[in-house]
Amino acid sequence: MTQVEDTSRTMRLDRDSFAQGYFENAVYRHWDPYAIEGLEDDKQKMMDEDLTEVEFEELRQTLARFGAGEEAVTEDLMPLALVLEDINDQMFISSQIYEEAKHTQFFDRYWREVVDPVAEHHGFEVTAPTDQRYYPDGYIQLFDKTEAAMHKLLEEDTPENRVDAYCHYHLTVESVLAQTGYYGIESTFSPRGSDEVAIREFPQLEGLVEGVSNIRSDEGRHVGFGMQKVRQAVQSGEVDQQVVQNTLQELMPHVANTVNDFEEAINPVPLVKYSRDKLTRRLDIITDADAEIPGVDDLVKLDTDGTAAAD
Repeated sequence: MTQVEDTSRTMRLDRDSFAQGYFENAVYRHWDPYAIEGLEDDKQKMMDEDLTEVEFEELRQTLARFGAGEEAVTEDLMPLALVLEDINDQMFISSQIYEEAKHTQFFDRYWREVVDPVAEHHGFEVTAPTDQRYYPDGYIQLFDKTEAAMHKLLEEDTPENRVDAYCHYHLTVESVLAQTGYYGIESTFSPRGSDEVAIREFPQLEGLVEGVSNIRSDEGRHVGFGMQKVRQAVQSGEVDQQVVQNTLQELMPHVANTVNDFEEAINPVPLVKYSRDKLTRRLDIITDADAEIPGVDDLVKLDTDGTAAAD
């Protein structure tokens, strides 16, 4: 077999590429989901809290959706990793898959160490995080469509299909749905975020919020990567911006269905508004020739109110 010599590069890596910068940032900001402290305190606070079973069920509902979502995106990102040609992009996606696996691990740990013991203490039904009661039709349809969009790359790797995959995965699941959920958790269980989200005051759960903050910071990079790729395709004329708008608008009802079915503990109205605001900001940055995506250090930085540049 004749080996073809690659003469297009002098060095293997492009340190000036945004993907390599994102990868280096991921290495620098590494964290361990098993080193998060505060879970024992979270458990005790929730045991001491006068909770109704319906209120606790809404917390489990939130955490179950996050855990399943992180597991799904860990699995569904692989087709993109297989079709990317550039080593810098490949390195970043490899770090993203690793980070999604860590996020899955954190939510699994929280369910085992906090959720189940609290349920047992209060005499509530002990449930599995995979129980289908936690997943509305819109949630299931969103992740089914995301999986299909990713696997379509293996059948026909075109610019339109790549943009479609980025729009499903990075710009909707991670950028709109996940960021909205994290905003809801921080608003409910920490001083950050909005006072309009929690219907009543809950204890501050430092362990949960620390884990979520680390995850949210990681996903600032993930969102930035997808936005860079989609913006490049649109601004170069390779893909029409209407493709982006149609895909995101098609998926928004699934997002709304996932965040609007709370009744007792969480007010869904500000969450739906937050998610729609995120969609508008994504479209503005992608379609406006003068707009700029924040630098990676800003994308991963959480302000005192819990928001990040990726928001």
